[in-house]
Amino acid sequence: MTRFLLTILAGVLCLGPGPAAADSVAGFYKDKQIRFVVRTTVGGDYDQYTRLIARFIGKYIPGNPSIVVVNMPGGGGITAANYMAQVAPRDGTVIGIVSQGLAMDQALGVSQQLKADLKEFNWIANVVHSNQLLVVWHTSPTKTIEDAKKRVTTIGTTGAGSVSVQYPAFYNNVLGTRFKIVFGYPGGQFIDLAMERGEVEGRGANPYSGWMASKPTWIPEKKIIPLMQAGIEKEPALPHVPLITDQPVRDEDRPLLRFMANSSSIGRPLATTPGVPADRVAALRRAFAATVRDPEFIAAAKKENMQIKPQSAEVLLKIILSVLNAPQDVRDRMKVALQPRDEHTQKIKINKK
Repeated sequence: MTRFLLTILAGVLCLGPGPAAADSVAGFYKDKQIRFVVRTTVGGDYDQYTRLIARFIGKYIPGNPSIVVVNMPGGGGITAANYMAQVAPRDGTVIGIVSQGLAMDQALGVSQQLKADLKEFNWIANVVHSNQLLVVWHTSPTKTIEDAKKRVTTIGTTGAGSVSVQYPAFYNNVLGTRFKIVFGYPGGQFIDLAMERGEVEGRGANPYSGWMASKPTWIPEKKIIPLMQAGIEKEPALPHVPLITDQPVRDEDRPLLRFMANSSSIGRPLATTPGVPADRVAALRRAFAATVRDPEFIAAAKKENMQIKPQSAEVLLKIILSVLNAPQDVRDRMKVALQPRDEHTQKIKINKK
């Protein structure tokens, strides 16, 4: 049985005074349906977290609305975010876990398709803040980040522009690693299978919470070896794995490491649309706080190996703004640092069977 980590932060639970069910909010939500948008297809941790929360949160929202999960994949989460920002009603009847990478996308202006402004969203909480891990399969000769600077190590990825590419590209460009970035895998589960088959040696970006949900035995049984973690502070379960901000770099590159650490800490941010009345936003925040205290929710999360490490909306927004409002010179340099060089890439045809 893997260890289940459940941390309830005080900032999430202390959401301020107010009646449990204000008449105006209860009256609005009575007989309503809330659409809980997922940025992916069915499966994966975004979908898992959404469906887990959806099973419980409705009973804590005044008026007890029903909750329906709506999968809306596309553009690495851009389709779902644009829907929430531009199409969905601005009344608190649409919520969603926004893609972790969109704050970086907006800050750097790397996607012309992104029309949403994350500053305008009403943030409910961070469901889990979890560090992005750089890992290799246990048979790889690369055992440390220093080894990765000395030998070529193949890293499986999906495609250009994805975080699976951006992280190893950043490590090559800023830290001096020698990762060979292999394009073409349809999703994370195919990269995992490729590691098992020996097609690639590692995976450049997947959160610790994602590993514990999808492959809960791989880290404890040392099937994968974490080389580095990107985040503000170390995962408690990984005290010996170095942080990205601890890496030796030139002084002028240190702000780039902090930018990556902040971006990685955004986790799985839960929001409702812009323009929602303040009393409904407050009610949704209280409902989430009550949900993560619910013993049945805690038991269900434990059964599904889902890590719950919430942060308050205030803490979450502070992290998001640290990315969006980074100095322009940092953002300009980040655009370059995230781009893989041709000599570091390889494209292969994938057998999906």
